[in-house]
Amino acid sequence: MIYIIYFTRKMESTTIRLGQGYYWQDLEVGQRFTTFSRTITESDLVQFINVTGMLEAIFIDADFESGVITGRPVPAALTYTIIEGLILQSMIQGTGLASLEVHQVVKKPVRVNDSISATISIKSLRETSSGGKAVVVSEVDVMNQHGECVMTYTVTRLLAGRTEVVQVGAV
Repeated sequence: MIYIIYFTRKMESTTIRLGQGYYWQDLEVGQRFTTFSRTITESDLVQFINVTGMLEAIFIDADFESGVITGRPVPAALTYTIIEGLILQSMIQGTGLASLEVHQVVKKPVRVNDSISATISIKSLRETSSGGKAVVVSEVDVMNQHGECVMTYTVTRLLAGRTEVVQVGAV
């Protein structure tokens, strides 16, 4: 038996929007996603500390020696925001309504010229009482280029629901 799925969009256009994120109905508990990798550059570090005011010696002095961290470390906040940017551009673009809560654990330092990526695991989905939206809890594991987990965080987001009608029929 062959099934055909018809989508009726509440849009003027019948074109599909490229880069559209997942609606909460497209997700399942246990589902996993992996982002692309991104190399953190010296320019990323400089721009981040300038815009945030994180003028801590360990970040602004290339010759700073802490005796603990070698290389040119970057703030954990920069690592987190780069991963959130990768997730936004691919998974929640146009569907993410709010970040409600984040619990973060930093496990290892990230340095300039490290490449980071993340695996996102859906932990729970709960449709809101007002309908059309859901609270989605995900666990995000951030890895460096060596496959080491450098950060893990649990994020609770509010995601939009699909506004299209889906009809499934047998042919």
